[in-house]
Amino acid sequence: MALKDRIAADMKAAMRARESERLEFIRMLRAAIQRREVDDREELEEEEVLAVTQKLLKQSQDAASQFIAGGREDLAAKEERNIALLQEYLPEPLQDEEIDALISEAISATGALSPKEMGKVIGWLKPKVQGRADMGKMSASVKNRLQ
Repeated sequence: MALKDRIAADMKAAMRARESERLEFIRMLRAAIQRREVDDREELEEEEVLAVTQKLLKQSQDAASQFIAGGREDLAAKEERNIALLQEYLPEPLQDEEIDALISEAISATGALSPKEMGKVIGWLKPKVQGRADMGKMSASVKNRLQ
């Protein structure tokens, strides 16, 4: 089932079960997807829906850490619940060993030897790890391996 279809089905289920917090969250997610579709003037592909979901996850993680730093545990708890719900829609994250193996494969496939060629490696990796790994951490790992 496509991610957009799953989100729509979950929204209906939350309505039927009268789960107001879950329903509010799913509506926010659908609104973000629809906003992106309106902006791009085309229906989003599965990868793009995944990217929107990841962006919301990152925003929720940042907000939660800021709320904790500001002493607002109530708001941080709400963001933590949003993070848990968002992770339901993301694929299973890759383990560190799998990431290291993919980085090794990418470096050998692209023939990269220096940090200047990092873009080729990241370009090779990105479609394979989309939604399953933090690209910031992956980028740092690639940079360390190429030095």
